[in-house]
Amino acid sequence: MSEANARRLDVITMGRASVDLYGQQIGSRLEDVTSFAKSVGGCPANIAIGTARLGLRSALLTRVGDEQMGRFIREQMQREGVVVDGLVTDPTRLTALAILSVENDKSFPLLFYRENCADMALSEDDVDAEFVASARALVVTGTHFSRPNTDAAQRKAMRLMKKAGGKVVLDIDYRPNLWGLAGHAAGDNRYIASERVSNQMKTVLADCDLIVGTEEEVLIASGESELLSALRTIRALSPATIVLKRGPMGCIVYEGPISDDLEDGIVGEGFPIEVYNVLGAGDAFMSGFLRGWLGGESLATAATWANACGAFAVSRLLCSPEIPTFEELQFFLKHGSPHRALRKDEAINHVHWATNRRRDIPSLMALAVDHRIQLEEIARKAGADPSRIAAFKVLAVKAAAQVAAGRDGYGMLIDEKHGREALFEFARSSMTWLGRPVELPGSRPLRFEFSQDIGSQLSEWPVDHCIKCLCFYHPDDPAELKAEQQQKLRALFDAARKVGRELLIEIIAGKHGALDEDTIPRALEELYALGIKPDWWKLEPQASSTAWGAIGAVIENHDPWCRGVVLLGLEAPQDELAAAFAATADAPVVKGFAVGRTIFVDAAEQWFAGRISDEAAVADMAERFEKLTEAWLAARDKKAA
Repeated sequence: MSEANARRLDVITMGRASVDLYGQQIGSRLEDVTSFAKSVGGCPANIAIGTARLGLRSALLTRVGDEQMGRFIREQMQREGVVVDGLVTDPTRLTALAILSVENDKSFPLLFYRENCADMALSEDDVDAEFVASARALVVTGTHFSRPNTDAAQRKAMRLMKKAGGKVVLDIDYRPNLWGLAGHAAGDNRYIASERVSNQMKTVLADCDLIVGTEEEVLIASGESELLSALRTIRALSPATIVLKRGPMGCIVYEGPISDDLEDGIVGEGFPIEVYNVLGAGDAFMSGFLRGWLGGESLATAATWANACGAFAVSRLLCSPEIPTFEELQFFLKHGSPHRALRKDEAINHVHWATNRRRDIPSLMALAVDHRIQLEEIARKAGADPSRIAAFKVLAVKAAAQVAAGRDGYGMLIDEKHGREALFEFARSSMTWLGRPVELPGSRPLRFEFSQDIGSQLSEWPVDHCIKCLCFYHPDDPAELKAEQQQKLRALFDAARKVGRELLIEIIAGKHGALDEDTIPRALEELYALGIKPDWWKLEPQASSTAWGAIGAVIENHDPWCRGVVLLGLEAPQDELAAAFAATADAPVVKGFAVGRTIFVDAAEQWFAGRISDEAAVADMAERFEKLTEAWLAARDKKAA
């Protein structure tokens, strides 16, 4: 293995790291925007995320504040797989903000909140030689040559990278008002000629191996007023590969001398798309180009990948969240899209969603206490005030947390009607997966519990909460009933994707018809045919491995990115559930269970009747949950063996 290939990182990006707040009312002045979508922003931060999504080992070198926004950037970088060894926490400065609205396809008012911000305090002391040498390439960015301390930090990193035998990449990333050339309200101004800026940028070019910029950025980096002269000036100063970004016309890559013909370069395949928001397109472009360039692809391939990634970003609202994964990029290159507005392509959007989930969940063991009717009946029989149901659910959370003990793979189902305090208790625990029901208990045809306008409820949920919906659905149901339930499930799926929440659909067929080997496979086929692709299915135990094989085949055929199936319990005894777990040993699609009454019914009956204490109820539920998790893990261990 060569020294370059042995390095643990492919690329380090250096410079701006901010939080983007983008207006969600499209076609509105910034003055009139009422809600914003939050994401990581700043050219180098976006490129770090973009290259990580595309399969490179990336890291970010910058500063963030010692506050909630700085922690958000750090945590999101880690979720994206970006190495944060070079991310310095500044105890005295705030993380930068960028606030934007989309007025139309040509106007994007943008405010930078960057007065004495954390990333502009980056200094030479933050640049560690060993860290820089651990990467094959370094990306420096234009804005950080605008201040003496950040200029010095980037130049030190460039020297260290060259000394280590790596590549230096310059993203010109010109923002006139970040150089003090325009007022605060002119954040979207892309070009103001400046001899000072040009003279500064020209001193950087000689040490670069790759220089990337728009037409305006090439002009500012060269100090010229005409494009061909600008390219020749840059070539006279640097042997670097030059990439000229030309928006909807794609890009041209220049190696060697610049001829008299501007088009005389390497041109990647272009992708005509509808412009939705140009912010972040260049960062997505750079991510795609680096994936090809550092991956040993031809410059034409690197340019094609860059153009495609830029097309994704231009067609979507945000910056870093919109950059495709490598799997999504290849899907697009293979299948194309009938839509000029890629954000309207359901197939591509699904790949984007499924390959950018916030965390991997290879196995899930959940205690379900989202029951409403059942606990209300237990309380009634015991003569207990139904308001005590809320307290019992808090005890259930404590029992589950005791079993989980900080380990991954544990979660809960908790409702909003009786479980508000339990939801708060869950948030204080170390468990990370939570499902919340939206169905009206027992409804058939399906109805939502609090409002049929389901989307208006979901927008208030924490981003990690998974929507759970139980539907009593059988493929042999009357056509009118099926159509009504299908419409509800499709509306729920659309709402889930709109607000960015995961969806678990629970199908119970056995209560309203025969349950044989093809019942559930047929039901899933019908729902997939409607374009419904939940993140999880929750299903009844099946009678045979043949049934599980058929279920797995349907899911794999329609949605290979589905997280999988969790088993429901239906109050079955523990030994029956253990047998059901064992029966799924040859069904890789089954990833876990979400069981409730088997675990909590006995404790609930005793507790509501006043025969056991809180501590005893917790102990009883914890013991039963522990035994069930042991049975599940034993079944998985047997399969692995």
